[in-house]
Amino acid sequence: MTYCVAMSLHEGMLFASDSRTNAGVDNVATFSKMSVFEVPDGPHQRCIVAVNAGNLATTQNVISQLRRKTAQATAEEKHILNLPSMFDVAEHFGQVMKSTIAHVEENQLSQSSVDFTCTFLVGGQIRDEPPRLFRIYPQGNFIEATSDTPYFQIGESKYGKPIIDRVVRPETPMSEALKSAMVSFDSTMQSNLSVGLPIDVLVLKRDYLKPSLRYRVTEDDAYFQNIRKAWGQGLRQVFQGLPQPDWFKS
Repeated sequence: MTYCVAMSLHEGMLFASDSRTNAGVDNVATFSKMSVFEVPDGPHQRCIVAVNAGNLATTQNVISQLRRKTAQATAEEKHILNLPSMFDVAEHFGQVMKSTIAHVEENQLSQSSVDFTCTFLVGGQIRDEPPRLFRIYPQGNFIEATSDTPYFQIGESKYGKPIIDRVVRPETPMSEALKSAMVSFDSTMQSNLSVGLPIDVLVLKRDYLKPSLRYRVTEDDAYFQNIRKAWGQGLRQVFQGLPQPDWFKS
């Protein structure tokens, strides 16, 4: 299992993903689940970020196909680095995902119990277009983040959802959004061992068109350890301060 979150804010976009992949408590590996596609300048200038959850082999296959298309395409062929809008990028992503999953499932019939599906969060900004964020489903269809729902989660999302629901709005400062993301990851890791450090973080400021922050949160990161400790202590203090129900007699 995994956990990824992406937020679309007035200041820009925030992406975070864990990097744990395991097939049992004694078989844990680390793989980055974040991919970045960039054109640093020119008419096609853009920065596109994708985080993924689901079957690792399938997600790596999807990313490899997308990169191969950009490397081998002719000047007339459309690919993720020259499509005119983020909507077109999401549509292209969905098509590649759908065909990849269908191909893998067709060739792995003997392993019918294995789930080969995956889900992506894809966001970013293309020159002359505002930042946009999409959640792309295994069937190839997708939805876009809005002011009412400015963030998406995929993977083991239930444990880290409450803090983001209470804090994150489009106008939330990036620093507060990042803090909520770290608390969200800590809450998830406390309840599910299949999600773990390190956490890959990327911040894409509005109209900057390149990452303004790329950071990997590791086990010895002082800020994350401080957040983990302070959040746990704060929860206990608040809980202890809550009144007992007046209908309960000990």
